[in-house]
Amino acid sequence: MAIEITPFLWFDGRLDEAVELYTETFEGTRVLERQRYPEGAPVNAGKTMSVTIELTGRVVTLFDGGPGHPQTEAFSLMVRCDTQDEVDRYWDRLTSNGGAESMCGWLLDPFGVSWQIVPAELPGLLQHPDPAAAHRVMTAMLGMRKLDVGALKAAAAG
Repeated sequence: MAIEITPFLWFDGRLDEAVELYTETFEGTRVLERQRYPEGAPVNAGKTMSVTIELTGRVVTLFDGGPGHPQTEAFSLMVRCDTQDEVDRYWDRLTSNGGAESMCGWLLDPFGVSWQIVPAELPGLLQHPDPAAAHRVMTAMLGMRKLDVGALKAAAAG
């Protein structure tokens, strides 16, 4: 039997909202399992305890455990985007309604989960065979919040 590793994210009270945002934002995302707190639990019986979703083909479990274990940017979910339109769409959806922009393509969604919204072309631009071009791309990226593919390509071109 193969070992299965599943990301497990802890939420504080807004789990159902997170599931709704993720299923609406990422096409093909679906709920696989939903568990509710039973009678006698330390929170309201019937409240959603955990939801396992298939997020773009990856299984992720979301857990409503209450306060005490906040999300941290040390763990993030990276979305590799083929176009600027995809970058814009995911960025806008995940930063709306209480999300926050960070730097270099990183953001926090309204629930404190850290995401990286990254153009698929970025690694190649950062590893440009011309070290000066790679440096210009890095410098441009470090000055951005949401990554701009056109500006990164322009930086590489000089």
